[in-house]
Amino acid sequence: MTAQTPPFRDSQLPFAKRIDDLLSRLTLDERVAMLHQFGPAVERLGIAAFRTGQEALHGVAWMGPATVFPQAVGLGATWNGELVRRVGEAVATETRTMRSRDDRVGLNVWAPTVNLLRHPLWGRNEEGYSEDPKLTSAIATAYTRGLRGDHPAYWRTAPVLKHWLAHNNETDRATGSSSVRPRVLHEYDLRAFRETVEAGAVAGVMPAYNLVNGRPNHVSPYLDEHLRAWTDQELLVCSDAGAPSNLVDSEHYFDTHEEATAASLLAGVDSFTDHGTDSSKIVERIRGALDRGLVTEADIDAAVRRQLAVRFRLGEFDPRLDPYADCKDFDTPAHRALALEAAEQAVVLLKNDGLLPLTDPAARVAVVGLLADECKLDWYSGTLIHRSTPLEGLYERFGADRVDFAEGVDRVRLRTSAGTYLSVPRADDATDEVRGAEGALDPALLAGRTDLPPLTTDDTGTELALIDWGEGVLTFRAPDGRYLSVADDGFVRASADQPGGWFVQETFRLEPHESHENGHLLRHVATGRYVSVTADGVKVADGNPEILELEFSERGEAAVARAAAAADVVLVVAGNDPHINGRETEDRTTLALPAHQSRLLAAAKAANPRTALIVTSSYPYAIDPTDLPAVLWTAHGGQAAGTALARVLAGDVSPAGRLPQTWYASDADLPGLLDYDVIGSRQTYLYFEGDPLFPFGHGLSYASFAYGDFSARAGEESVEVTFTVTNTGDTEADEVAQLYGRPVSPSVPRPRRALLAHRRVRLAAGASTELSFELPLGAFEFWDVTHGAWRLEPGGHELLVGASSEDIRLRGTVEPAGAPALPRPVLERGLAAVDFDEQRGTEIVDHTKRSGDAVAPANDGTAELLYQACDFGPGTRSVTVEVSGEGTLELSLDDGRVIARLDIAPTAGSYAYTSVSTPFQASGVRDLRIGLRGPLRFAHVGFSG
Repeated sequence: MTAQTPPFRDSQLPFAKRIDDLLSRLTLDERVAMLHQFGPAVERLGIAAFRTGQEALHGVAWMGPATVFPQAVGLGATWNGELVRRVGEAVATETRTMRSRDDRVGLNVWAPTVNLLRHPLWGRNEEGYSEDPKLTSAIATAYTRGLRGDHPAYWRTAPVLKHWLAHNNETDRATGSSSVRPRVLHEYDLRAFRETVEAGAVAGVMPAYNLVNGRPNHVSPYLDEHLRAWTDQELLVCSDAGAPSNLVDSEHYFDTHEEATAASLLAGVDSFTDHGTDSSKIVERIRGALDRGLVTEADIDAAVRRQLAVRFRLGEFDPRLDPYADCKDFDTPAHRALALEAAEQAVVLLKNDGLLPLTDPAARVAVVGLLADECKLDWYSGTLIHRSTPLEGLYERFGADRVDFAEGVDRVRLRTSAGTYLSVPRADDATDEVRGAEGALDPALLAGRTDLPPLTTDDTGTELALIDWGEGVLTFRAPDGRYLSVADDGFVRASADQPGGWFVQETFRLEPHESHENGHLLRHVATGRYVSVTADGVKVADGNPEILELEFSERGEAAVARAAAAADVVLVVAGNDPHINGRETEDRTTLALPAHQSRLLAAAKAANPRTALIVTSSYPYAIDPTDLPAVLWTAHGGQAAGTALARVLAGDVSPAGRLPQTWYASDADLPGLLDYDVIGSRQTYLYFEGDPLFPFGHGLSYASFAYGDFSARAGEESVEVTFTVTNTGDTEADEVAQLYGRPVSPSVPRPRRALLAHRRVRLAAGASTELSFELPLGAFEFWDVTHGAWRLEPGGHELLVGASSEDIRLRGTVEPAGAPALPRPVLERGLAAVDFDEQRGTEIVDHTKRSGDAVAPANDGTAELLYQACDFGPGTRSVTVEVSGEGTLELSLDDGRVIARLDIAPTAGSYAYTSVSTPFQASGVRDLRIGLRGPLRFAHVGFSG
């Protein structure tokens, strides 16, 4: 180092010392400015501008063309960590390459999403990997390792996990609170994050919009209590977009933005994503918090330090030493092959009565359905460079002369009250534009096209392709393939290559109008306005709605029936458009397949019993497979989806994807969307006691496999399990061997079975392999609320080996050394209200705005709590409760007889707790029941002897 080289530029020094030096050189204003997502350059020190956040869920998103891999739920369906690691590596490499030519591309990637797929109606189901925390963490760890790279010091990209914590609903997502009891918190929601962070390839997390136990995630004490306790590495916490302002504007959790920003900073948020590229408001709020003494310079320095730690790891200050600085790989043959491999491995064969694979060289194949010639993208996709639909894949594999196609759209003209028809004008000079092809820091701001003429009316009109996506949501497509869309000027044009955008401008609803037997108003969903006809063209407006009559020239099921009747095999491709009815900001309302697609499936089956259903979707559906000889599912598979599907159907590849979440038979099997108590409500395969349509881990093969030679041994620190898998079929294929466990005689409700390990292996026909797993004893523990710690229960633990959670082939039992259950020492510690064993009618709320939990009756009603095995010792004389609000607490023992009642006079507010005592006599080990009556918050109960 020369005298002129500051220590922060000295690559021989440890990162920590270099960060210390750089921090000391930054002014307070410069440090404060760095706390916004778009940190400005510090030119006097030669430091470049930096932004947190680059979407990269299954490819580089929003920044233009890039390799598009299967959706995250599809990557989860591969059950293949090694494959997903390579996908992460390819995505990170393309991020680096794109960054080298477009400095809008960031290296702090916001991926993967590790929210558990607890509820299949969640609108963002496509973004997660699985309903199981073990599988989720395995896939997420693999992806982050690929994103990070394997250099000991420098990172290819810096992945941030989304969305901390217990975030599984779009309904009221920015104001609703997830009530998460301690066992669910530790055993389920935290676990996926914890195991991924502990693996060491994570740069940070993004808090979710929602509240957990009454407290917004952006001021959660869990960020320090749990997240940062799992690793010695500096972790960067980036807020979600607009969430800092939500703390005041929509959640009303704080009175001022200065208080909210200070609380977020103190809780551990390091980068504030708010007001787009305009950092002035965040800077003003932080300055205001400083002036009011709500935060100190040391608090600001801690956040800036964590940001700088990421920037140093990304090689920003050591460009000559950065091993990833010269990445040039982009859309390479290897990346295209990997996209195909991932799409193939994501295909799940749900049912097969011998129809597949399609090996008859003379068979005619009809491919029908609304998604048969589609390659759908989602909100977090890049722009396609290559595109393969099921129809294109089948043409390529079987030849166009053997494949017939019927999309199944309804073909309609829209007749006005004046007797004319809506017409799409010719636009011969129009260029073909793909939404987002140029990239955008915020694609929500992309405007619709206005260079095309709006719809008009004439005597003949234009025949439009009408699709009903369910729940009455419609799209209309012109003959040239462009969808009717509404731009900022309100005119309706055939201008969109696909439905999409943050506010989808291509969806409409037909509403019957009483003035005409077949008359309808056509309402534009995004604006809520109705289609009207003006002298300047067709537009949406607040007044003068046009009464329209639909004239059908062909129903979709008629076209499907014709194609099906002429074919030897029919493939019905059904599913969803990821921008419609189930997406970010919008949950689904049902598992049912939309009626339009159900009609097409019924028409195909009626015309030809050799009909297979191919579901291409972001989430599960409740379908009836009874009369179907074959059913497959694949998530939207990215750029190679069609080719991959065709290769699986032809038998070039044996399917080996496995379901990463339960497929339920009906809506009646589902818990409430906002019920996060997976234990009490018996949710997911872990606790569900009904009969699933298809179970977690399910997936068939063109081969068959035998399991044998099982052995298991419990040691002092781990359990070793070994077994063999043999391909007893006549074709090479992958098998996903799955190992589950469960306690034989649990003292508290435990999972019916829980995934402990899995492995995807490829075996030639007749080949065998031995699989071995070493499981830490911690894998058998549960969170013991009686003592607030993990505990391994003594006694037998059954090990289950098989091809799915319900297809068990081998069993064995081990007895690792555990710790016996001890009663609750209530005389010494009392009871935290939240540490109940069972509850009814409660919600968990925040004890204070800073930390702690309390329990309240849901909707200010009545609630019951059970605390088992309370040790009252030789006897108690009184009980003291810590409560706020007003109401009554009733205490009883095993027999249910109320022996103490405490009436709570109104306190000054929700956080104004008071201690109230009354005589209470109990001795020995007893179960305690506490009833809550009225709008109160119960935090703690103590006993005196």
